[in-house]
Amino acid sequence: MDTLSVNAVLGPQGLVSRRIAAYEHRSQQLEMAAAVADALKDQKHLVVEAGTGVGKSYAYLVPAILHATSNEGKLSPSEPDSSKSSEAKNAQDRKSSSEAVPEEDDDRVHRIVISTHTISLQEQLMAKDIPLLNSVIPREFSAVLVKGRGNYISLRRMQLAKSRAVNLFGNESDYNQLKQIVDWAETTDDGTRSTMAFKPTMSVWDEVASDSSNCMGRKCPTHDKCFYYKARRRVHNAQILVVNHALFFTDLALRDAGASILPNYDAVILDECHTIEAVASDHLGLSVSSSQIDYTLRKLYNSNSGKGLLVALDLKQVQDLCHKCLQRLDEMIHDFVEWYDNKPKHNGRVHNKEIVENILSDKLTELAKQLERFGKDHDVPSVKQELLAASNRLTTLAISLEAWLKQTQEDAVYWLEKTTNRMGSKIILRCSPIDVGPTLRKMLFQKVPSVIMASATLASGRNGGFEFFQSRVGATGSRTKQLGSPFNYRKQAELILLTDLPDPSSERQEFESMLPSIIQHYAGLTEGHAFVLFTSYDLLRRMVDRLTPWMSRMNLAIYSQADGTPRGQLLDAFKKHPQGILFGTDSFWQGVDVPGDALRNVIITKLPFSVPDHPLLEGRLEAIRNRGGNPFRDYQLPEAIIKLRQGFGRLIRTATDSGMVVIADPRITTKPYGRTFLDSLPECSVSHVSGKRWASDLS
Repeated sequence: MDTLSVNAVLGPQGLVSRRIAAYEHRSQQLEMAAAVADALKDQKHLVVEAGTGVGKSYAYLVPAILHATSNEGKLSPSEPDSSKSSEAKNAQDRKSSSEAVPEEDDDRVHRIVISTHTISLQEQLMAKDIPLLNSVIPREFSAVLVKGRGNYISLRRMQLAKSRAVNLFGNESDYNQLKQIVDWAETTDDGTRSTMAFKPTMSVWDEVASDSSNCMGRKCPTHDKCFYYKARRRVHNAQILVVNHALFFTDLALRDAGASILPNYDAVILDECHTIEAVASDHLGLSVSSSQIDYTLRKLYNSNSGKGLLVALDLKQVQDLCHKCLQRLDEMIHDFVEWYDNKPKHNGRVHNKEIVENILSDKLTELAKQLERFGKDHDVPSVKQELLAASNRLTTLAISLEAWLKQTQEDAVYWLEKTTNRMGSKIILRCSPIDVGPTLRKMLFQKVPSVIMASATLASGRNGGFEFFQSRVGATGSRTKQLGSPFNYRKQAELILLTDLPDPSSERQEFESMLPSIIQHYAGLTEGHAFVLFTSYDLLRRMVDRLTPWMSRMNLAIYSQADGTPRGQLLDAFKKHPQGILFGTDSFWQGVDVPGDALRNVIITKLPFSVPDHPLLEGRLEAIRNRGGNPFRDYQLPEAIIKLRQGFGRLIRTATDSGMVVIADPRITTKPYGRTFLDSLPECSVSHVSGKRWASDLS
């Protein structure tokens, strides 16, 4: 085996520099790559912050590829625990039946999982970074983008849906979509819905999607052509697996119950790791909604349209039971709404068990058993599979509803969300662990030999420490590395701090009345080309309403996240026509890349403190207080610092970018904690400007 090093690939005279014209050597990139290589070799965990422009994807990809293709080490990842009971395995299989499938594993293949939060970074890795490294590194390796099973079409289920379309679909639109899917299936290369020219409705896709509980395996007549199994074979032969955080943490939860989605792996690299506490909270908790239950039941039998699987199979004796389940669901929704409405001025948090009587789980279980009995007795294998899959889904919903009402998960926050429209009320029951750190320590850091966590923004203390991040995700004791950006922020960026404005917390109305003219002035200086970042949709909407007349006169386009337009579409439109203002909330503070002249101005309306009105945050702050800590100092402040750094980071994306960041919140200069915020930002030109100078009536 050759003795390739990261320096031989990424150094000034390395393999990459010979391939890329005008290649810029970055010392920070080499330093990060060396730290990642050492952590992989030593089987240690690493937290690394690499500023914008370091090129962190190459800095972890190169050592990952070299490690995965070396003869060093033995595969010893967090394999599914064979000591788990079969009941636990079955329950967890039901919980994520659309994903987990038993699979033989090849321990001779060294694998490294690379997980990202955003699709754009996945696309960059798969379409640009990995192909280039594959062409210059003289070792054989393969990399695969791993998608969840539900993204793939099942050819058998598609043909089944086609034969039953009259009894399955209640409108012409769904039927036409199915015909389009059938045509697409004849030409697609990978069989995933993301390659379609249109986005099918869930009601149609659910009838044709690959589903483990509805899979016949090698007995399936279309097994040899199956897109999902072809993809799985590629996954099990690949050394580099690219996934998203949602799939990674779903797999992690399954491993704790003896199942898995991913094959075994040696190490994991979590890019954009500042998001993993939030993602892990979602996937290590519990969620069940009235819409899920209603949808599952109506796919079986919809009395209004006379359609459904039970109609297609002529199982009239089960239709009545299904209808009774729907009636019980309506009653439970009414009970939940009544509980919610009788507690005015609350956030939906549930402190007590069994706030309403569970009149539904038993009926769902009864229906599931009926379907299981008919399924086992049926002579047609595909019908047998369909009925057993439906039984599985109903059992999962019954168990989840019971678990939520009885609050079976300890050290967790339970809450109820209610939405109402012209069709009536909908309920979502949620539960998340108060602290994911201990769980991740047990399930991830104590089982996977090397976990590499990378982000452009992780430090939150005055001294640039990672203690807050490490404690929140259970990564205490890991190695750490902090690397600055190669960009010259002193020349490229100006930070404008507005002084003498009203305090947004104690003088909210006065502050918000002055904010439109502040935005008007600074966005006008750059003729748009601006992001305006908010911490709430309500304030965003009010500012857009106030500024619309002025923007129309100035011929500035309005890109508002409050309109419901998907983030990607807003971003594409802004890049094409940047003479406008993009008004964004949470998702625009991070993971958004607009290099070049399109973005020259970022206006931050308020310091991004989380408002403790969300049940999960409320529970976490209570837990800190109960331990004798200070919720503001120990959680809200460091979290806000990381988010401010993310927002600031939207401006400078390349070495030739320039512009200004305006912070309208005066607390950054008037409060003692303001200095901590400022110390966390890159060193740049800073101007203190009177905010009241511009806070006049809109012109």
